[in-house]
Amino acid sequence: MMNEKETYTAINVTLKKGVPAGWIAPPELPSMSHEVLLFKGDAASPLLAPRGVCMAGSRLFVSDTGQNRVFIWNTLPQDTHTPPDVVLGQTETNATGRNAGEGATAASLMYPSGIWSDGERLVVADAWNHRVLIWNTLPTIHGQAADVVVGQPDFTANAPNVKGIGHPPTAQTLNWPYGVFVHEGQLFIADTGNRRVLVFEQWPTANFAAADAVIGKPNMNERDYESDDPIWPYSAKIGPQGQLAITDTQYYRVLLWPHWRDALTQKAAVVVGQSSLEENGQNQFGLFPAAHTLNWCYDSAFYGGGLLVADTGNSRILWFAEVPDQSNAAADNLIGKPNFQTGSENAATVLGTEQSLYWPFSVSVDAERGLLAIADTGNHRILFHQLNTKQDES
Repeated sequence: MMNEKETYTAINVTLKKGVPAGWIAPPELPSMSHEVLLFKGDAASPLLAPRGVCMAGSRLFVSDTGQNRVFIWNTLPQDTHTPPDVVLGQTETNATGRNAGEGATAASLMYPSGIWSDGERLVVADAWNHRVLIWNTLPTIHGQAADVVVGQPDFTANAPNVKGIGHPPTAQTLNWPYGVFVHEGQLFIADTGNRRVLVFEQWPTANFAAADAVIGKPNMNERDYESDDPIWPYSAKIGPQGQLAITDTQYYRVLLWPHWRDALTQKAAVVVGQSSLEENGQNQFGLFPAAHTLNWCYDSAFYGGGLLVADTGNSRILWFAEVPDQSNAAADNLIGKPNFQTGSENAATVLGTEQSLYWPFSVSVDAERGLLAIADTGNHRILFHQLNTKQDES
C-alpha cells in the first residue's frame, strides 16, 4: 500500500505555545498508526475540499466537493498524486462548475458530499441539488449519468423539498442531504436540512421513491425539532450488529442506538460529546477540547468493536475502543493531535504537517487491511493511516 518515498513516520506534534500561562501540556498519546500516506488526487487537477471518502475493496471513491466532482480510482493510490480512472459530475475531467455550468442533469453534481459504494454500485449525496444519485452498476466512463434519483421527481428538478424553501418535507423529498449509507440492502439518507434520517427498506429502482420510515421525526411531514431529536444529522452509519450512529453536527454530538430499528420509536440511548440530550456546548463550553468533548463533528464509523468520530471542529479523529454504552464517555485515543487537550486554536497546530488534520469531514475504514482513510477537507487531501493493529469489524 505504502510507497517508501511518500510514506512518513506517524509522529506527533509537540505542543510549544498557545496555551494558558502555567498550563502544562499532557503527555503525548501512543500513535494509532505507523504509516501515513498523503494523497492529493490528480496533479493536474487536484482535490479541493473533499468531504466524502469511501473505500470498497481495492477501489477508492472521493467526493471532490469544492469542485463538484466525484472521483473513482480502481486501485488504492500508492503515491501523492494519481489521476482518477473515472470522473463524474463534469463534461470535461478538469472542469469544476456547479452542475457543469448548466442546469441539473443525470450527469451533473453540485456540492457532492456523502458517498457509499460496495465496489459494484455507487450512491452519492448530491447535497446542493437536494437529491441522492444512484448508479446501479459502477461507472466506467467519465461523466456517466446516474440511473436513479432520490428526492426529486426527475433529473432536472433540484429545489429543496421539490417545491422550494419553506415547503414541508414528504416521504419523497430531500433538503440538503449530506450523508448516505447502505446496510443489508437498506438505504439510509441523512436528510440534514429536514433534520431527519430517511430509511428505504428496498433499494430504490425508480425516480422519486418514497422512504419507508423516518428517524428523528414523528411523521414524514414534520421538520420542527426538540433537543432530543437529531438537530443537524450529517451522517448515519450502521454497525455490524445493527447499531446506529447519527453524527449530529449542530449539537456537537453523536447519537447512538443499540439497533437502528430502535430509533424508529425511541430517543437515542447514548450521547457522545455531551452529558445529556439537553446539552449542546462546543467542547461542553470549554476553551479547549477534552477526551469526552466534540466540536462540529461530521461523521463516524464503527470499527473493531469500537467507534471512530470525525471531530471536525477540533481537527481530530477520536477513537473509542468500545462503542460507548453511557453518555459523555471519554475517547481512548485520537489521530491529528498529540493529546486530547490540544485544539485547533492552539498556536502549535496552525502549520500543517503530514500527520495533522484540518477540519476532517469523513472517514472510511478497511478492516481487513487495517487501513483508515480520512477526508482531510481543510488540507484538500485524503490521508491514509495504516493502523497499528488490524481489527475485525465484529
